[in-house]
Amino acid sequence: MSAAEARLKIGTRGSPLALWQARWVAAELQKAHPGIQCELVTIRTLAEKFPERGVAEIGVGIFTRELDEALLAGRIDLAVHSLKDVPSELPAGITIAAVPPRESPLDAFLTARSAEKRRLDALPRGARIGTGSPRRKAQILHRRPDLEVVPLRGNVATRLRKVEELGLAGTILAHAGLRRLEEESAIAELLDPEVIVPAVSQGALGVAARDDGGIALHRAAALDHAESRIRVTAERAFLRQLRGGCQVPAGALATLEGSSAGPRLRLLGVVASPDGTSLIRGEASGGADAAERIGVELAQDLLGRGGAAILGTLRPQ
Repeated sequence: MSAAEARLKIGTRGSPLALWQARWVAAELQKAHPGIQCELVTIRTLAEKFPERGVAEIGVGIFTRELDEALLAGRIDLAVHSLKDVPSELPAGITIAAVPPRESPLDAFLTARSAEKRRLDALPRGARIGTGSPRRKAQILHRRPDLEVVPLRGNVATRLRKVEELGLAGTILAHAGLRRLEEESAIAELLDPEVIVPAVSQGALGVAARDDGGIALHRAAALDHAESRIRVTAERAFLRQLRGGCQVPAGALATLEGSSAGPRLRLLGVVASPDGTSLIRGEASGGADAAERIGVELAQDLLGRGGAAILGTLRPQ
């Protein structure tokens, strides 16, 4: 292995969670390839440039666009993402080289540290919940239309602080990020997918590389986890068929179950109007080798049952 091949530049956002994830990937690469050196390159994305603007307002690629540009320009060799932040359509020349073992995909409800911990369903009428996620907002309001949902963005520490400062009843964050940052003590409740369907690929990391057959692509492939790859393949196919992204109130969760005939994949999906008044859920299942098809078929089912009309109201005419 040449000196150039022995060093990989890994691009990452600068948030504490993003840095944790990139460092974890670097450590796993060094375990898989003894002697390799990894250098983290922090890149400022639209998410950091416009911290107070909503995800839907900024648009597709808020967390990934600048990393994609650095990857294609050769300034970095790999990029580490929370896979839920990666658009369902990748830029030409980029591929997801590895999906490491997935963390918990669930959402967690958190209350203010100074307040009594309450479950979402136990909150009083008119309680205020903070979230910047259209998916979470829609599902909260569908279940509890008596609550008020207010915009809330920022990294984990920022959002926990704002819950206190704004006097909110709580917020909803990804369980995986809280586990990685050792912030689980703030959790009041893990939300069952029957209550709030998680974001597509939530809890999974995506290690992106140039699709050029190069050394970085092959080195990263050692971190790929087959079961996690199958699950996110179904979920991302679902979102891609919906032609959705972070701005669309949609979610999906795939699970794998063993059987004598081989692993079976079950996919739960949801699409909702932003105000939660309309919400369509569905399920699809099949062999694990049909993950892409299952995702597409579930999306088509939801679109046919009213999802197309819901999504049509979110797109420019």
